[in-house]
Amino acid sequence: MEENKMKIVGVAACTSGIAHTYIAKQKLEKAAKALGHTVHIETQGTIGTEDELTMAEIKAADVVIIAADIKIGGRDRFIGKKVVEIPTSMVIKAPKGLINKIEEEVAKV
Repeated sequence: MEENKMKIVGVAACTSGIAHTYIAKQKLEKAAKALGHTVHIETQGTIGTEDELTMAEIKAADVVIIAADIKIGGRDRFIGKKVVEIPTSMVIKAPKGLINKIEEEVAKV
């Protein structure tokens, strides 16, 4: 990893599948990019899965963020990866803090 820059993938999903799903995706992407990381967040909302992650993206990822308030589909894709699970409300409140904490944890490994 070049200078602690991470490849982040993730899934956002909330109970209603409307607002928090997409706000969490937007906040995660903005915070990660602002900190110099590459990021791709899949959404699982009322209209189904959007921006679906590819197996290549998952394989290349340093960390998987599951920002969800419900059970997500396709969780088995992340077996063997470092997975961080967090409620969408926490992502919305402090996305940069979350990314910074993940940076610290990944750097320890």
